[in-house]
Amino acid sequence: MNKSLFCLGLMVAWLAPVFACGEWTVWTVKPTQRVLREDPAGRGTAVSLSAARNEWEGFQILMRCDAPVKDVQLKAGSFTGTDGKPLEGVRSVLYRQHQLYLADPTIRNDAFKPGWYPDPLIPVVHPQTGKPLRGARFSAMPFDVPAEQTHGFWVDVYVPAQAKAGQYRAKFRVTAAEGQSVEVPVTLNVWDFELPATPAMYTALGSPAERMRAFYAKQEKAGKLKPPGDWSAVEGQVAQMLSEHRINATPAPGALLPEAQPDGTYRIAREQIKAFREFVDRYHINAYPIGHARSVVKDPDAERPKLQAWLAAWDRAIAELDRAQVVFYMYLKDEPNDEEAYRYVQKWGRAIRATKTAVKMLVVEQTWTQNEQWGDLYGAVDIWCPLFSLFKEESAVKRQALGEMVWTYTALCQRDKTPWWHIDYPLLNYRVPAWIAWRYRIRGLLYWGGMVHWSGVEDPWSDPKTLDRRNRGKGQLYNGEGTIVYPGRDVGYEGIAPSLRLKALRDSMEDYEYLALLERMGKAAEAQKIILPLAGSWFQWELDPAAYEAARGKLAQLIVGGGKK
Repeated sequence: MNKSLFCLGLMVAWLAPVFACGEWTVWTVKPTQRVLREDPAGRGTAVSLSAARNEWEGFQILMRCDAPVKDVQLKAGSFTGTDGKPLEGVRSVLYRQHQLYLADPTIRNDAFKPGWYPDPLIPVVHPQTGKPLRGARFSAMPFDVPAEQTHGFWVDVYVPAQAKAGQYRAKFRVTAAEGQSVEVPVTLNVWDFELPATPAMYTALGSPAERMRAFYAKQEKAGKLKPPGDWSAVEGQVAQMLSEHRINATPAPGALLPEAQPDGTYRIAREQIKAFREFVDRYHINAYPIGHARSVVKDPDAERPKLQAWLAAWDRAIAELDRAQVVFYMYLKDEPNDEEAYRYVQKWGRAIRATKTAVKMLVVEQTWTQNEQWGDLYGAVDIWCPLFSLFKEESAVKRQALGEMVWTYTALCQRDKTPWWHIDYPLLNYRVPAWIAWRYRIRGLLYWGGMVHWSGVEDPWSDPKTLDRRNRGKGQLYNGEGTIVYPGRDVGYEGIAPSLRLKALRDSMEDYEYLALLERMGKAAEAQKIILPLAGSWFQWELDPAAYEAARGKLAQLIVGGGKK
């Protein structure tokens, strides 16, 4: 063998570990910026966070290389104050971003580009036990980054309620098998106020656990998937995750159930009320949907005494529960869009309200009448819930002046430029509704499907087309519709795994807390001046995420007393 060639071979072998990764770039971005696999590398690793006590803040760490990188891992650092003391109780929760390929756009998405979109989040540790997750279909780390692809982590930082206001610093580190290491410096500014444990915004996003029961039952019947062995553990994991994202959890079916008594009355057992109180306190519930009265009576007028007896049981239970923050409501009717549906709401809603029950009537309808010939729904509704696009301020203000509440919701068939909730739309679309809602004193947010509309696809972890109506000749596709969380089984536990969209929704709930705090402090007018340039209406809002971060800082200054009056 030629001696010079042999020496050259040794030199190449020696140099290979040095150049194997090529130009490896690690950078960070804000939580509302979605970075696709095809996107080029960014710049800058420093992270600056600001949060109140009892608040979560997130950021993203991304990486890209012109050659494969093996065994990439992320290690969280400890937060230390300027005095050198650690921030006790702080939590750093790590996830790897999983990507879905979107070939076709959600209907009316003119800005769409095909590509690999991050959305599901793979946790590093079990969300309840904190133990590392290994051996599942997907694991967070270590993972290999292919050449010329952008991948990333999501980092959640929780500021404990007992945290001292001030500035803290930590160093996170991204490492790889061949010795690569990139430091990510994180600064955390803790503001001197605390977010309440119970959310200010009412939420009715459905019950993921209940929807999962139906999903797995269907899968088992088809011979595909077996259901979880311990549904109580699933319900606990789901409730905890929803609570951490300021979304109402729902106890198992039958948690509160009026039982008929021999004397014609109804009673909810004290044991059930006690268990429900514990559920409310543990998961910070502020709204609960009771069953529909038609399960007891067929005609609310003809069977009025029976209806009154059934509602009286709820009223006694609500009084005994002694949790004034909880709104009990009946989901009376979904989108009454014809005369028959209007007549139904008029009959049931007015009959139930005539009993003076504490249970509120919720109807998914706008505050103005669709067709004057049908009559109106006034006197039949306590909680109005119009689509983003069907909200009219003038009629809403009139209902609010009478003590009625207005909630809102988004759905798949909107025909406008309101903030749609789909994977291929900006993450800001999940955050801005809370700002617009507070601008109009809208108090609740509703969404269909229990956030787990998995039945529309074979595999939610690989197929984003959760609602695809193109095979019906309508040409309508809705990427990620009805699905904001993913099956936890694929990442190592039974339950649900979060998404980037869920994190954006949580941030919106926390933004709403700032505004609600200022409202309770008598500073609503000052807050309104800050948000009006951003939240003009459901059809016009600021598109720059940085503007909301700047406004959030101004709201915080008002809360701690540093704002101008």
